[in-house]
Amino acid sequence: MTCLRLFLSFMKIGFCSFGGMTMIPVINDEVLKYGWMTSAEVMDIVAVAEMTPGSLGINCATFVGLRTAGAIGALCASLGVMMPSLTLSMMAAHFILRLKGNRILESAMRGVRPASMGMLAAAAVTLAVTTFLPDGNTIAWNMILIAVISGVILIKGKLSIPKTILIAAVLGLILG
Repeated sequence: MTCLRLFLSFMKIGFCSFGGMTMIPVINDEVLKYGWMTSAEVMDIVAVAEMTPGSLGINCATFVGLRTAGAIGALCASLGVMMPSLTLSMMAAHFILRLKGNRILESAMRGVRPASMGMLAAAAVTLAVTTFLPDGNTIAWNMILIAVISGVILIKGKLSIPKTILIAAVLGLILG
């Protein structure tokens, strides 16, 4: 039953998000709803999923499934999160090729872009609240400092994401 629930939950996540960071709020809601993990554990999973190669959704599904129901759970959750994107991608490719240059399709695609930005903003707010207000009241200034340093290093220093994550991990060890 848990494996079926993992499959269906991650299939829902796959259908209800546009991939990447936009999946985080949906993953968080589903995982917390079933009590598979705490909010802090979800953020840890997201951090690990970001550091490992591959899609955030598949990595999160694999980690949540593994933690919840072992290797079979990881397989079920991973297949669930991939099912919508594979199905929709195949259908979209077929129709986009047939409707290339269609003004209605172009207009619809322009509407999807701002929605994606809104979803990214929601993910950023969810991560910020969980990270910077870990107990809901106390501000974690050390985490804010790590975020600012990481952002500056990434944007101004043009350092790669893996190197920035490594530096942030060292800062986490130092600033605790």
